[in-house]
Amino acid sequence: MGRFWAVFFTLTSVIIFGVSWISPSYNWWFPGDGHAYSTLGGKIDDLFYLILWIVSVTFVGTSAALGYALWRGATIKPDEKVWYSHGSHGLEVIWTIVPSAVLLFIALYQLDVWAEYRMKGFAKEKDGTPRTITVVAEVTARQFEWRIRYPASGKPLKPTPQPDDVYSVNELHVPTGGLVSITLRTDDVQHAFFVPQLRIKQDAVPGKMIPVWFDATMPRDYEMLCAELCGWGHYKMKAKLVAQSTADFEAWKKRASADQFDDGYRKATE
Repeated sequence: MGRFWAVFFTLTSVIIFGVSWISPSYNWWFPGDGHAYSTLGGKIDDLFYLILWIVSVTFVGTSAALGYALWRGATIKPDEKVWYSHGSHGLEVIWTIVPSAVLLFIALYQLDVWAEYRMKGFAKEKDGTPRTITVVAEVTARQFEWRIRYPASGKPLKPTPQPDDVYSVNELHVPTGGLVSITLRTDDVQHAFFVPQLRIKQDAVPGKMIPVWFDATMPRDYEMLCAELCGWGHYKMKAKLVAQSTADFEAWKKRASADQFDDGYRKATE
């Protein structure tokens, strides 16, 4: 039986290593086609695969050592002399320092990406010039939908609703080609704004207005979800983010405003 478990753990480590090796080619770890449609998304993917490789190598090494120990124990002869050990101070130092060094490396390596994602807003172009951030909308999560408030064309978004604001439900429109920002709120419990293909995730916390900045590099529809179990209707909060050119975005906003403020009188008399 001991030989079985020795072979089992050894083969498991080989399979896990193989999966880690070929997974980037098949996009097994990310939604859709595995491609990140945002500037920062590629860096987040790189961090993910770096940590995946570190964990995979650690798992393979640990499983191989366990498999060897099991095999050695299963094949030992009854009359073979037993070897006693009271531990090794050197080994204790090694397996304390090495994991600590790996964790410190990961912590330092991801600082720039974390700063761009949460604090700087990757606010500079490649040539060092500042990037313009367009505040697009206020997104309010509630049980169980997303309510979005846009400013009227040519006007900035105000902290409080304005008479000419434009509203939509479960459909967030943003322009492509630049950095955009939304103000995230919640009307009730904690929710989480999550757009997997853009690699964006931010909790919506009661009582807070949280800025979320990102960009979409390709005009298309993206899945928008709540990533926090927020109640019995959590599954209903599946929405979409529509990324479109600036001209199409402004045209959509004007149409939405016209439909919103249309009282039906003109259509009835035509």
